[in-house]
Amino acid sequence: MAQPLACVIIIAVEINVLIEEEFKDCLETGWLRSLAEQVLTLQGAGVEAELGLVIASQERVRELNRSYRGKDAPTDVLAFSTLPSVEEPFILPSDGQLHLGEVIVSYPQAVIQAGEEGHSIKKEIATLITHGVLHLLGFEDETPELKKQMQAREQEILSRLGID
Repeated sequence: MAQPLACVIIIAVEINVLIEEEFKDCLETGWLRSLAEQVLTLQGAGVEAELGLVIASQERVRELNRSYRGKDAPTDVLAFSTLPSVEEPFILPSDGQLHLGEVIVSYPQAVIQAGEEGHSIKKEIATLITHGVLHLLGFEDETPELKKQMQAREQEILSRLGID
């Protein structure tokens, strides 16, 4: 089990945002980038950190879930970490940036879940991005206890960001 990253002061953060064409009018790139950056900052993610953030279709996320996780089912968010595991020694890449990986959010699934939860789509997207970024930083939710810890951290971050 990977340990979440310890607190480190962030000097620079690079968030690469890709929104599939059909959702470009639904979300603002600047808001998505700012949200992910704030989550990283609250977690003290790294000296120079970089991650990719993708807003995708339900079909695309399901395809990735099937290909990489062996689960042929829709899901709301996927996180593909590029951090070394605990067993591997940590070496900073030659460009000096801590490449965290990618968070991929299913916009249609976020819409469904927002409706089920009775809150805004923006709040659901914020929750999913926070969840994905925490996964990139080593948080896990495979057991009830780990899931409880991760959800508590998500709620703490969302609260600090004024997203309740």
